[in-house]
Amino acid sequence: MAYEGASLDANLAAAAGHDPDLVRELRAAFIESAAHHVDLLSRARCDGNWQVAAMRLKGLAASFHADGLLSLADEAVETVPGDPALLRRLRQMLDDLALES
Repeated sequence: MAYEGASLDANLAAAAGHDPDLVRELRAAFIESAAHHVDLLSRARCDGNWQVAAMRLKGLAASFHADGLLSLADEAVETVPGDPALLRRLRQMLDDLALES
């Protein structure tokens, strides 16, 4: 698998300049926000709540060019609420991004 966070890191570096502490802080905030949206997905019991959480995750991923996460968020928009396989893959993606920092 290609390094998922490469485009994310490039965008964070562009936002933070040459401040590695700020890049780490922004990356942690991004992962925390994405994890919050995945948690909302996992708790969604209706199509409306699922769609809102999926679209918010998609927007976050698109804003930072996190391509793999964006792809999974696109998939979430198209699937049924509570898809356990998709939720597992989203959580694994976030775990991978956290390890890459």
